Amino acid sequence: MSTSVELVLLKCPQCSTPVPAEEDEVAWVCATCGQGLQLTEDALRLLPVHWATPKAGTHVERWRPFWVFAGTVKFTARESYTGHTEPEALWNSPRRFYVPAYTSPLAQLQSLGADLTQRQAPLQAGPAAGALQGCTVFPADAWHAVEFIVLTIEAARPDKLRSVQFDLNLAPPELWMLPFSGAQVLP
Repeated sequence: MSTSVELVLLKCPQCSTPVPAEEDEVAWVCATCGQGLQLTEDALRLLPVHWATPKAGTHVERWRPFWVFAGTVKFTARESYTGHTEPEALWNSPRRFYVPAYTSPLAQLQSLGADLTQRQAPLQAGPAAGALQGCTVFPADAWHAVEFIVLTIEAARPDKLRSVQFDLNLAPPELWMLPFSGAQVLP
């Protein structure tokens, strides 16, 4: 029994422009009409893509895609070796969770995600500032990464985390392009 592989040219559903997809990419912006596109199991679907406005006077070297979730964390159990059981106060209100949508080592995903989630970097949409490149993480995979980000923040506390259980309530993510200068996220 032979199995054949069929390659299908990806075209923008808005204007039929071919999408120059690189290996492993899952989202793009059409070069002709500017429409955001996301790969699904059976087609391309329209996807809003936002470019964050960088701080005034900053130099942007490149843009990186991030899945941004709005949501809450509810702790059902938390125990530390010092007996402290209260979760971090930042979980008392809804938050935005930032997950790199590009291939990155787990340590970088955790550090960037934890930093931006703790800082609650302001997001103001600005004009598109280039092509969307390197988006290789599906939203469903990013959802699971939020769990790592919460654990990273809790484990970094000085009370020596022993165990934790929590529930996430997340809205569907939005794709944001965040400005970088060197290794620093600017917003």
